[in-house]
Amino acid sequence: MTQSVSASTLKNWLHDGQEIAVFDVREHGQYGESHLFYATPLPFSRLEVDVARLVPRKAVRVVVYDGGDESTDGVAQRAAECLEAQGYTSVFVLEGGTAAWSQAGYVLFAGVNLPSKTFGELVEHAYGTPRITATELAAKQASGEPLVVLDGRPVSEFFKMSIPGATCCPNGELAYRITSLVPDADTPIVINCAGRTRSILGAQTLINLGIPNPVYALENGTQGWYLVDLPLDHGKSQRYGDHTGSDALVSNARTLAERFDVPYVDAATVKEWEKDSSRSLFLCDVRTPEEFKAGTLPGAQLTPGGQLMQAADQYVGVRRARLVLFDTDGARAGVVASWLRQMGHDASVLIGGLTSGLTLAPQAALQAPALPAVSVAELSQRLQNNEVLVVDLRGSMKYREGHIPGALWSIRSRLAQDLEGNTLPVVLVADEAGIAEWAANDLGLNASVLAGGFEAWKKAGHAVEANDQVPADALCIDFLFFVHDRHDGNKEAARRYLAWETGLVQQLDAQELAEFQLPHASTEASDHAAVSTS
Repeated sequence: MTQSVSASTLKNWLHDGQEIAVFDVREHGQYGESHLFYATPLPFSRLEVDVARLVPRKAVRVVVYDGGDESTDGVAQRAAECLEAQGYTSVFVLEGGTAAWSQAGYVLFAGVNLPSKTFGELVEHAYGTPRITATELAAKQASGEPLVVLDGRPVSEFFKMSIPGATCCPNGELAYRITSLVPDADTPIVINCAGRTRSILGAQTLINLGIPNPVYALENGTQGWYLVDLPLDHGKSQRYGDHTGSDALVSNARTLAERFDVPYVDAATVKEWEKDSSRSLFLCDVRTPEEFKAGTLPGAQLTPGGQLMQAADQYVGVRRARLVLFDTDGARAGVVASWLRQMGHDASVLIGGLTSGLTLAPQAALQAPALPAVSVAELSQRLQNNEVLVVDLRGSMKYREGHIPGALWSIRSRLAQDLEGNTLPVVLVADEAGIAEWAANDLGLNASVLAGGFEAWKKAGHAVEANDQVPADALCIDFLFFVHDRHDGNKEAARRYLAWETGLVQQLDAQELAEFQLPHASTEASDHAAVSTS
């Protein structure tokens, strides 16, 4: 039987200075409604698919939890047993889950990426980051006043909706590309995102770098723009161009990193760290996905700098692990590391970056026994003969948008009960083979998987069903409605989201606040050297 840990003991562990991984193993929608501040989402449906990447060292303390009630089907205990089966040696289950955490007097949080979003609010307060409202920006654009609007989100998010006239430049790229995006040292720069965090961090990044231009964060981002009835663009693809280079910004990035005590380490040091069995090590390539694909260091994972600041829990599952960042010239790595250090992470920059010669052993993903594959043609014939049950394990919203006629939607934690009484052979449909393989392995289910998944079925021209009411909202435990509804024309959802974001700091206790390492605004406001953008 897996060891358990009380809420009070876990609270102490979170602040004892040692490495720990805390996983909410419920599905994404359940996690987003109510979770611990430092919890990393690791849905049971993706447990083995993601855990080796998030927790490469199997001796680290791992605590898993669920809601502590019948609605979560004891998924924490099941997850703990699966982790132990994969060789994790120090696994604990939080007694009573989130219910016990709350009963012990500790706060539960809604939403996602909590440490980063809270950090953004603290940054605005500590630095006094200048801001501009949507109405003010629109007026400046209408008057023809020269200015540059940069969207600090990834290209995929920019494509969904953007401020008219904006150019996509993810925050992690600003130190590397700003000289090619701004015509001179006088043109005002406005940084925006969908809400607040990346607007604030992007604007303050340029200020911290010493850019002489007036720099502003767009207050409340695209949501603030929409809430005052200004039109957003959709489907735009204007993005940063080729890098033109700036030795001055590379130098300023180094100065900025050193201001926040970011260590610069060589390949030999990192190789020694790799041998340290008492610490977890993550090698983080903070460049763009295109650069990573063209070539990276062995053992590195893609962690685009802006997203590493915004959503570190997607890449790093161990608190207080060693993070070693690299790029090509040090500008991006230095800036991102400066922010990570202020967030409380142990972040370093690799000297020489891509040309350092560093080679680390890659972290192999866990592999489940492969399932036999069924072709689209074979499945179609077997369905016509009523010889098979199709179970769709894709996301609930994807199922609503379109699925194989007659397919049952399910998810790993509920698969056993959904299949109760079924006597037909089962064919699983999934976007990733591992999702189906691990679900079947967990239940000892004799199943097969559809080769090519739903896309292959659709491409072959077979009939597709869609229903925006099935599964019912209450069953869509993998989908967090309040985060997504704010982008779907729901103004009230947008207002609630912004109120949630600005109210995060007030929910933190003294220990949680003390984990951040922000400077006093009075000592930082005038301590930036100017750099020409011309």
